[in-house]
Amino acid sequence: MPNHIVLYQPEIPANTGNISRTCAGTDTYLHLIRPLGFSTDDKMLKRAGLDYWDNVKLSYYDSLDEFFEKNAGGEFYYITKFGRHVYSDIDYSDPNKDYFFVFGKETTGLPDELLQENEENCLRIPMTDHIRSLNLSNTAAVLAYEALRQQQFGTLLQQPNYDRKIFLDLEELE
Repeated sequence: MPNHIVLYQPEIPANTGNISRTCAGTDTYLHLIRPLGFSTDDKMLKRAGLDYWDNVKLSYYDSLDEFFEKNAGGEFYYITKFGRHVYSDIDYSDPNKDYFFVFGKETTGLPDELLQENEENCLRIPMTDHIRSLNLSNTAAVLAYEALRQQQFGTLLQQPNYDRKIFLDLEELE
């Protein structure tokens, strides 16, 4: 699986829950680096991830060092509003590579030292200066889908699924 979302010390359970749902729906691996600002049993986390949590390919790490040690050989991109490159200018098309999109805490982002050491791999999403940042779960979805688009969406279903079992029967609601 070539695409990975990495959350460094996430603080808001709803963001992580929404990201986990995106990961389940896109076959994207989710990596969580502790400490987390919530329990993974948290009601808000489960609510945002709904019943998809069991379908998330998930790993936990106690530090950035442990994460890098266990995932050596990947291409790492650090998402920050201070990034030198726009996320869509990078080539993620090689299905034989592992692409790791690393996101920081909602309140403070990624450690400055990490960003300075990896300046050339710092990416940003263009936005106005009217806000400090975009929502973490929205940003993760943007990166995941850009990589998937470049990979021709891999194994994702590209045709509509009309299996009525997965939809509410509207007649019952009347």
